[in-house]
Amino acid sequence: MDIQELAKGVAAGQRRALARAITLVESARADHRAMASDLLEALPKDRQALRIGLSGTPGVGKSTFIESFGMMLTGQGLKVAVLAVDPSSSRSGGSILGDKTRMDRLSRDPNAFIRPSPSQTHLGGVARRSREAVALCEAAGFDVVLIETVGVGQSETVVAEMSDAFLLLLAPAGGDELQGVKRGIMEIADMIIVNKADGDLKPAATRTCADYAGALRLLRKRAQDPEGFPKAVMVSALNEQGLAEVWGDLNALITWRRDNGFWDRTRKEQARYWFGEEVRNRLLAELEAPQVRAVLQALTERVTAGALSPSAAAELFIADLRSKQG
Repeated sequence: MDIQELAKGVAAGQRRALARAITLVESARADHRAMASDLLEALPKDRQALRIGLSGTPGVGKSTFIESFGMMLTGQGLKVAVLAVDPSSSRSGGSILGDKTRMDRLSRDPNAFIRPSPSQTHLGGVARRSREAVALCEAAGFDVVLIETVGVGQSETVVAEMSDAFLLLLAPAGGDELQGVKRGIMEIADMIIVNKADGDLKPAATRTCADYAGALRLLRKRAQDPEGFPKAVMVSALNEQGLAEVWGDLNALITWRRDNGFWDRTRKEQARYWFGEEVRNRLLAELEAPQVRAVLQALTERVTAGALSPSAAAELFIADLRSKQG
């Protein structure tokens, strides 16, 4: 694979090159990781897209919202990339990767690019290499990158570390509304969007939106938020109602953050965060070396037999690693 040619193809906005590049950065093979690193370094660094993280409980209508929202944006002449993360089976390791079938209209739009990826075993609701896929989409000239996460959970707050804005999608009439979502997600959401505000569910959506608007006012105000944010709004993705208002609110939020220096500051903090994550991942990868695995296996057998406590075995393992480094 010619990395320089691939980088040129991505920078020129070629869909096939972008798809190949994302496949490369998602690979776990050592030679592919080295090539992916070279590819990322060869890409233009002066392009920035609006990165929007989006999460919500299963069945809330994330795919419908993304399709309607994406179609509205492409209708305005914007290029939209969707990185949809599907949960992987803990038994088989497989994923359905059916997002393109759920976003039929958007998948056929020439100004849109949809890429489903398996979450594999990575916590946080996003695939391990989603951040690098976002960088590739930015380099390819997309204006907006939508990052759809697996579902709602506190570990999923990691999506905020690769987003400029985070949207939390909720359905009306979901039971005890304020207990339905973890506080960690609430605290990072820039907008709470109550979907399915149509038909018989509209009154319930109005009550749900009011509940969350009141809850948001009780949270400590964040420095990076202008007056009125975070906010709760209602939409009907099916009827394409309220989407323009969401886009207007997002633009107002991002413009304020740019003007007050929070955009650049957040991007720098995110780069620092992902550097630390990459170091930790590389250190964990070192545990796969044959000689290290042999020590781990021997200690595991002693722990399983009850001859050694887990904490004492861990101490012995770390001491063995340090002796090899010394």
